[in-house]
Amino acid sequence: MAYQCNLIKNSTINARIDAGLKKDVERVFNRLGLTMSEAITLYLSQVKLTNGIPFAIKIPNETTLKVFEETDKNKNVTKAKNIREIFEKVDF
Repeated sequence: MAYQCNLIKNSTINARIDAGLKKDVERVFNRLGLTMSEAITLYLSQVKLTNGIPFAIKIPNETTLKVFEETDKNKNVTKAKNIREIFEKVDF
């Protein structure tokens, strides 16, 4: 049974976003059974509940940026066939 919210919806939000981003996000929401409006309402409800953005927003440090750059270029990347192989490679 789907949860139904009985709040009166009497306000509108307009936002301009990249068309490709919107299309990709709508695909995700469709798989989750959500409309864009329902997803935005969920997000805003979480902002209210947590009194802030409901996920971490951070600027990557220099080390993290270097790793991003290297992995984007496929440098210093260790590949594995499965999780066991990963653990063996890192002596876990």
